[in-house]
Amino acid sequence: MKNPTTDLVTAYIGLGSNLENPVEQIKSARTAIAQIAGVQELAFSSLYHSSPMGPQDQPDYVNAVMCIATNLPPIDLLHCLQRIENEQGRVRKGERWGARTLDLDMLIYGDQIIELPDLIVPHTGLAERAFVLYPLYEIAPQLQVPGKGDIADLLAKCPMNELRRLD
Repeated sequence: MKNPTTDLVTAYIGLGSNLENPVEQIKSARTAIAQIAGVQELAFSSLYHSSPMGPQDQPDYVNAVMCIATNLPPIDLLHCLQRIENEQGRVRKGERWGARTLDLDMLIYGDQIIELPDLIVPHTGLAERAFVLYPLYEIAPQLQVPGKGDIADLLAKCPMNELRRLD
């Protein structure tokens, strides 16, 4: 049996919503993630407003990043995140980058590089997405992204464009 105090991994989760009161969706997801057995919240970024990726005929997004310590294996953590998405009304229609009540992405899991059919970590596109990099940098300015490098260097190559921090 794993020792829950010595086998903790630091992981980062991206949160996004653009339907059914996105700010409340993000707050509710934060609470739900922190209540997962084997998860402890370490930090939570400000909320950010961003334009949608992909189809533009949808509302803008609210995004944030959460840092956690966990003793859950990455695939188990993924399943917990998907359960929370479903509980908050996420409907998977197969449309890529479509509107959604909640999107929870495992961005980083310790120093691991994971390539499984259902899970790629660091998250695909992390290094090019302002709505991920800016809140991630806010809570972890010294972070080394596995296989990608220093978060500050990644941020320097990624303009904010229309991304703005909500107060």
